[in-house]
Amino acid sequence: MSDRAALLKGIRAWLVLFVVCLVLSGATAFPLVHELRWAEDLLRSLSAPEHLPALMEWIERVRDGLDTADATYPFLLYGTDWLAFAHLVIAVAFYGPYRDPVRNIWVIEFGMIACAGIIPLALVCGPIRGIPFWWTVIDMAFGVFGVIPLYIVRRRIKQLEALTPYAGSRPVPVPR
Repeated sequence: MSDRAALLKGIRAWLVLFVVCLVLSGATAFPLVHELRWAEDLLRSLSAPEHLPALMEWIERVRDGLDTADATYPFLLYGTDWLAFAHLVIAVAFYGPYRDPVRNIWVIEFGMIACAGIIPLALVCGPIRGIPFWWTVIDMAFGVFGVIPLYIVRRRIKQLEALTPYAGSRPVPVPR
């Protein structure tokens, strides 16, 4: 296998992993009410109230809020539907770098900027919304762990770019 083919294969594998995680993250925002009930039941079966009381208190508080919103103000949950949809739409954007990584490196860089943006958003909005700091740290971890595959992909795209012959001012399309 040539260096170009190996790089392209690695880029695509990392992109598939990233897109799968993005889609799962989005898809899980649709059934929040049910997921939280399941999470609470699971944590209780694992004796979390005795070992992690702060976590259980938080889960119970969030579940109670979601139950109330679902029963009385279901339109509030429409916002999480849009959050889920946004994840799915952003995932589609990564088809561009999958198809032609060199030409669409900007999508990877956009994703890296979005991952970096998670940290100030969580640090500012978390306290405003009464989110416990330890949960804010979990939210920030999505940005930290999300940027890792994108950084690897960007580095490999730069290596691929160095191996890509140019026809005029445009790179020759990468074979699929």
